[in-house]
Amino acid sequence: MNKLNLKPGVLTGSAVTELFAYCKEAGCALPAVNVIGSNSANAAMAAAREARAPIIIQISHSGSQSFAGKTLDNGRHQASIAGSIAGAHHVRSLAPIYGVPVVLHTDHCARKLLPWLDGTIEADEAYHREHGEPLFSTHMIDLSEQPLAENLATSARYLARLARMGSTLELEIGITGGEEDGVDNRGVAHERLYTNPEDVLQVHDALSPIGRFNLAAAFGNTHGVYAPGNVKLRPTILRDSQRLVEERRKTGPKPINFVFHGGSGSSHAEIAEAVSYGVVKMNIDTDTQWAFTHPIKTFMDDKGGYLLSEVGNPEGPDRPNKKYFDPRGWLHLGEQGITSRLLTAYDDLGSRDRFVF
Repeated sequence: MNKLNLKPGVLTGSAVTELFAYCKEAGCALPAVNVIGSNSANAAMAAAREARAPIIIQISHSGSQSFAGKTLDNGRHQASIAGSIAGAHHVRSLAPIYGVPVVLHTDHCARKLLPWLDGTIEADEAYHREHGEPLFSTHMIDLSEQPLAENLATSARYLARLARMGSTLELEIGITGGEEDGVDNRGVAHERLYTNPEDVLQVHDALSPIGRFNLAAAFGNTHGVYAPGNVKLRPTILRDSQRLVEERRKTGPKPINFVFHGGSGSSHAEIAEAVSYGVVKMNIDTDTQWAFTHPIKTFMDDKGGYLLSEVGNPEGPDRPNKKYFDPRGWLHLGEQGITSRLLTAYDDLGSRDRFVF
């Protein structure tokens, strides 16, 4: 099939829908990386440029607060709202310069964080009034810990609001194990880590008449990285869910856009199988955190003798150390680490060089 032609910059509306439809048809998916500031956002766009593929840049509630600065008071979620908006404008300013298409996403909004989501959607609506498109591409609401009926009722209300701007909602059913962004599911009952395909059908019936949505259905996936054998993935849940919706509702093949949460640490075979069942987006956070930190630690270990003072190092007591302690040097090593890890993700997801822009 022909490569999908996309315009560099932040994608919204029908362009996002077309992108995810192409991914399912082409049998590939895109990495979604959580960013916490300009360094990680820029590293993600650099990876997209090298992979010749779009990138999904997403920012969580705590990532947004980090983007704004953690010394700010986050009462009423104001720092997180401001940080999300600042991050969005940063990406919007630089994506055309990097020459890459970006899906701009807010991630994992639990019930207690809904005022943060409200603030980002208000920014969408203001941007839409001025520019004819929302500030962000997609948003996530995560009520997976609530009863399904409550999850769907709230998700439907938010989707109706987003649909007026052509935006896409991501939601989660079942529970992703592990711990991320202050949500700790490490002790959750084992059976709750696996979604029932009948629940996927309920999601389809409740939301498809309203607007566009992506679904994170649990199939044993877990936030974080764990020793081999401790995470039991069952991607066939996604296959069975697609078949159920297709057969019961007489849709086309693979009617659901699935999202793979907790993708860090997964094997190439597990990722490829999930993509074959309609996964279009895979979240990767823990691995990129390690990819950022590890080369910086290596630098600090190797250059420790140059980092004890401004002047004086193993080369002599009067030798200056500025070129070693200048953060622009070692922060860039971290950026390169993120970029390299995301390129591996593009390969695992089969999306490298599948696009034109």
